[in-house]
Amino acid sequence: MSFQVQSRSSSSDDNGIGNFRRRLLNIDSNLGDQAVEKLKFLCRDFVSHKKLERSRSALDIFDHLMTEDLLSEKDPFLLAELLCIMQHSSLLKYLNCTKEQVKRLLPTQKKVSLFRKLLYELSEDIDSEDLKDMIFLVRESLPKVQMTSLSFLEHLEKQAQIDADNLTLLENLCKTVASNLMRKIEKYKCEKEAEQSKLRASEVAVSAPAPTCCVPGAEGARGLQEENLLSGSDFQQSLILTEETMYRMDRKHRGFCVIINNRSFNSLSERKGTNKDAECLKLVFQWLGFIIDIYDNVTKSHLEKVLQKYKRHPDHADGDCFVFCVLTHGRFGAVYSSDEALIPIREIMSHFTAQQCPSLANKPKLFFIQACQGEEIQSSVSIQADAINPEPTDPPLEDSVPVEADFLLGLATVPGYVSFRHKTKGSWYIQALCKYLKDYVPKHEDILSILTAVNDNVSRQGETKKQMPQPVFTLRKKVIFPVPQKELLLESFHCS
Repeated sequence: MSFQVQSRSSSSDDNGIGNFRRRLLNIDSNLGDQAVEKLKFLCRDFVSHKKLERSRSALDIFDHLMTEDLLSEKDPFLLAELLCIMQHSSLLKYLNCTKEQVKRLLPTQKKVSLFRKLLYELSEDIDSEDLKDMIFLVRESLPKVQMTSLSFLEHLEKQAQIDADNLTLLENLCKTVASNLMRKIEKYKCEKEAEQSKLRASEVAVSAPAPTCCVPGAEGARGLQEENLLSGSDFQQSLILTEETMYRMDRKHRGFCVIINNRSFNSLSERKGTNKDAECLKLVFQWLGFIIDIYDNVTKSHLEKVLQKYKRHPDHADGDCFVFCVLTHGRFGAVYSSDEALIPIREIMSHFTAQQCPSLANKPKLFFIQACQGEEIQSSVSIQADAINPEPTDPPLEDSVPVEADFLLGLATVPGYVSFRHKTKGSWYIQALCKYLKDYVPKHEDILSILTAVNDNVSRQGETKKQMPQPVFTLRKKVIFPVPQKELLLESFHCS
């Protein structure tokens, strides 16, 4: 989906501004008195309270926002965000955008604070009986006027009884009257912590010394171009940039995550600890919104049936992504089935090319392989190697990935070397992958940045025995998973 930027000459600026105001007039005509009150509340951080109190229509608020340079024809994102929060996304047509486009821009462009959004969402879920009980509990501090849930929360905020860092009163009210609302408060706390962590990381990056010499090439020029687009706060250009650089993650479901978990073999050693890996992968990708299917001790014929099933699965059409994990023994460029047939990784991945699986075309297809890619070595008692002696000559690693766009192959180790697995705690690679997905998805990091952190983590493990993972990919855009609303607890499974 693309977003067309309307070009116009400088001589037609007045007509353009007039056209924008006419579109704002259309939005105003579709917002009733209740919506105006909601809009006032959501704009409390942008417009003075006195000005908002005097505002009688949405147009008054729009004027204030334009005076504050928060709303313009070039950058109407704040209004688009407000309309989405208020569930008036049908009015986005007057801003020449869609709900999906706004949603994809939120991680980098959002302006409404988490605290303001929390209070608004709580006000929408507090029914009349709950409101009556809450008012009763704090009656002494409230004026004797009729209140809505929104004005009630607004009064608590005005009296400094609640703020972004102090939700004690609000939590006590919700626990006493409407415990179901605590989920929203817990979600807010998690998102606030993630936001602050990202801010701290940005401050560290800014304080780092800049390189003394830099000769930008094609990639550098592109990066500067993208930076200029975003820094200009041009909403339409930002939409184009986001759509061009990030895969969509807003369809009906996230997609399937298939896990092949081979523990037992005919003559090869048992892969103790692999069930820990499978469980952690299940927890993490479930948390990310995937539908999980685990297959244990898969023979060659069974694997072919599994591949055919997902190659033709009708639900791919409504999914964002596809993940396929293989936990087994292996050698360079291939993995072993439980009946010890050697299956090329490329053969597995080839089932999901655009030609073989059209419903996954233009969608990211991620494959994670926990298996050795080289000859077996002698290990300590608690460490095993997922290795079988390799062929004398090995093809290039890139040959393992189909020559098509949108694939990622994450290998536990570089070609020619073993990968390690603890008998009780699971493999170094899968455990690091789960840990950094858990830690970095809430920070809006893309999958390649996450795999870079995995590389660093795994490369530091061990003393005399070392391991270096390696991703190979033909991705065209960034894979950034939406931040899950629920907290992920991995500690009880030692996924850390």
